[in-house]
Amino acid sequence: MPSKQDVGLAIKRLQWRHHREANRRMTTQVGVSLVQWDVLRRIHQSPDLSLHALAEATFQTDQSMGELSKRMIKSGLIERVDGAGRAVRHRLTEAGLAAYQAGSGIADEVLDETVGTLTAKERATLFDLIVKALAD
Repeated sequence: MPSKQDVGLAIKRLQWRHHREANRRMTTQVGVSLVQWDVLRRIHQSPDLSLHALAEATFQTDQSMGELSKRMIKSGLIERVDGAGRAVRHRLTEAGLAAYQAGSGIADEVLDETVGTLTAKERATLFDLIVKALAD
């Protein structure tokens, strides 16, 4: 019977494998890092997120998200748009949308190599167990 530490380590190892491989492929094939792709994904999913909410959604500090967004604007992946009050919002450029879509294909490929080897029922069970463990 695996211990709780064994389970925790297995989860971390799988996450690290996904992160490392997706980042390698996205960097070489698309020209964006996994972190940049995650920002593109979040903006695509929720274009009205404030910079602070975008930082939280991508597991970054406000300061690091601010610096990353500046670099992504400079590289033509995203652009700033006015929001309510002083809020800063972002939207994908055509290049950003293309990078998001290409990166999504890579993310799916990486996940196919791991969780994709599970049956649909096993994936559903794994998902339910993870959601249960995350519940507050």
